Amino acid sequence: MIGNTSGAVDRRRLLGLLAAGTTAGVAGCLGGDGGGEDRDDSAGDDEDDDHVYDRNAFSHPGEEPVEFTESQRCPVCTMTPLQYPDWRCQLAHENGDGVAFDTPGCLFAYYAFLPIDSPVVAGWVTEYEQRELVDATEAYYVVVTDDTAEEADDDVMKLNPRPFADREDAVAYLAEWEAEPLTEDDVIRLEDVDREHAEIYRGNRLPN
Repeated sequence: MIGNTSGAVDRRRLLGLLAAGTTAGVAGCLGGDGGGEDRDDSAGDDEDDDHVYDRNAFSHPGEEPVEFTESQRCPVCTMTPLQYPDWRCQLAHENGDGVAFDTPGCLFAYYAFLPIDSPVVAGWVTEYEQRELVDATEAYYVVVTDDTAEEADDDVMKLNPRPFADREDAVAYLAEWEAEPLTEDDVIRLEDVDREHAEIYRGNRLPN
């Protein structure tokens, strides 16, 4: 678990390392028509071409979520967010760039390794089992780590954190996840996401 228990931390680090050596499952992002304008590829010519997450950005006003489109690709796994209404999410940068993700696990990986200096100013994530976008910066995420659990059978990209709009719902979910013991230390905010969380979910897709 992420928190105060060193044994749980070691377990998650081990899971992250194991994930780095495995093949990722098929992933994608969300549904909807219309949306932000695709960014010209030439706009990234001056950026670090070695960073795997500096692609697939589009124009994003940042005031509200844009619709997901067929042309959008997740910058972490390159799948199409339009196809995954149960998990899709998006972030907006201060410079007007937006990115769409098929899953919150991919969002965690991107957030932990931002490819540009422009800060994230807004975001939206699909609430777990609700198919409704909620504020990603205000949401509560339950950090689950056992990708062999039956509860993870329907996850895209093998395993994802569980986003909730309300902390009470996130805490209530702890008892529903029977694959491993969870505590309130496993409920985090987006601002808490770091490399360790990214390794849990997308260890094989992190920048070198």
